[in-house]
Amino acid sequence: MKQFLVVQHTYSEFLGTIEKQLETRDIGFVYQRPFTGQSLPGSALQYDALWLLGGAHRVTDRSACPWIDDEFRLLTAFRRARRPVVGIGFGALLVALQAAGSAVAEPQHDAYWTTAHATEAGRADPVARAVDGRRVLVMANGRVELPAAMAPMAVDDAGRWIAIRNDELTYGLLFRPEHKPGMLEDMIMEEGRPLPENIGELLATARDEWGETQRTTDAVVAALVQALDLMRERRKMPVFALNLVKGEG
Repeated sequence: MKQFLVVQHTYSEFLGTIEKQLETRDIGFVYQRPFTGQSLPGSALQYDALWLLGGAHRVTDRSACPWIDDEFRLLTAFRRARRPVVGIGFGALLVALQAAGSAVAEPQHDAYWTTAHATEAGRADPVARAVDGRRVLVMANGRVELPAAMAPMAVDDAGRWIAIRNDELTYGLLFRPEHKPGMLEDMIMEEGRPLPENIGELLATARDEWGETQRTTDAVVAALVQALDLMRERRKMPVFALNLVKGEG
């Protein structure tokens, strides 16, 4: 059975609407939560893909995210093992940083609704084509400026990147296909979580656009399945069991 590893950075942000999409495709997934002290795996070879989810803090905030180096090592392990990687929000910033991007602390909360626009570089990309012209929620903390050699696959109304493809098996998405209104409500209720000042407006728009947002998610997941060959099960390292044999006599 296909099995995805999902790194979760806060209880409020999980696979959301994408969970059902994976389940209908007979894809299993396992959450790892480093923010609770849970250790991340050291290898990619028991999984078919890696998803890095959103978070409540900047990727440069080592005091709030002391596991960052371990997550970078995990991301590197998946890429070396030729396993697909999808970074969303916080996860997308990690993908951009690993691609030699430069972290920018401001704005602390980069959260807004916008129309996605496929770029010339993304003209033939399945994910860029799936969101082109659609309204999407962008949500992250801080930003990462891309290196000069990297062209984004999709940009927002202001021309800022919201989707990159670091290599043929690695995406970074600042827009949030997994989000649903209930997740924003959970963020508001999450104790001690820093929130953007416009969180009420974001939630109201999420409710108004919910029907179209679900169609966008359907299109994005289908595009990721196509672009990353997610329905193919990768070869996994065998798990050995030790059987004790009693000696004769």
